[in-house]
Amino acid sequence: MIDLFYAPTPNGHKIAILLEELGLPYRIIPINIRKNDQFLPTFLKIAPNNRIPAIVDQDFPGGPLALMESGAILTVLAEQHGRFLPAAGHARAAVLQWLNWQIGGLGPMAGQNHHFNQFAPEKIPYAMKRYTDETARLYGVLDRQLAGRDYVAGDYSIADMAIYPWVLLHERQLMDMTQFPNVAAYIARMGERPAVQRAYAEGAKFNWEASLTEEALQALLKA
Repeated sequence: MIDLFYAPTPNGHKIAILLEELGLPYRIIPINIRKNDQFLPTFLKIAPNNRIPAIVDQDFPGGPLALMESGAILTVLAEQHGRFLPAAGHARAAVLQWLNWQIGGLGPMAGQNHHFNQFAPEKIPYAMKRYTDETARLYGVLDRQLAGRDYVAGDYSIADMAIYPWVLLHERQLMDMTQFPNVAAYIARMGERPAVQRAYAEGAKFNWEASLTEEALQALLKA
C-alpha cells in the first residue's frame, strides 16, 4: 500500500496518474495547502520541504520509504516496477531529459504564470507578461518535440505523466492553442487514457474546505 499525500494540483495529479497506470493500491491522504496542512509536524517528517506530493510506500524493499518531490517519486516507482522508464540507453536518457524539462522549466514557469495572472493580490504587468511569454516559449518547445510523435520521448512514459497536468491548464495560462496544434492533440490523446481519467476522478473527490489536524494525520498513518 502507498500513502499519497495529495492536493489536486498538477504535481499531485502526476503521482496519481502513475499509481493508476501501475495498478498499485494506494490511499490518498488529502493535504489542504490552502489551510496550511503541509506544515503539520507529522507531514514535515515525510516531506521536509512542506510541499505535496509525497508518498510513504509501505511495501518498499527494505522497509517503508518516505519520499518527497514529484520527479523523484515518479522515477523511483517507475524503476521499482519496471514500467514507463526504460532501464538504460538513449530511451532512458530521453525520458529523464523531458521529465527534468518539466520539473525545471514548464512547472515553475507555468506556476508563476498561474500566480501572477490568477492569484496575485495586485496586477503586475511586467510579471504577467514575463511568465505568460515564457510559458508560450515552452509550449513551442513541446509542440516541436511532439511533431510526428504521440508522446514526448517516444513511448508513453513518466515524462508524459509529468507534463500533461500542466498543459491541461492552458486556458488558465492564457495560451492560444491554435499556435500549438501538436500540444492540443497531445492533451486530447492523454485525456483518453483510462488511468488518467481515473486519477482525475480521484482528485475530483478532494474537498478544499476540509482540513487535517495533527492528531487526525497521526491517526491516519497508524490505521
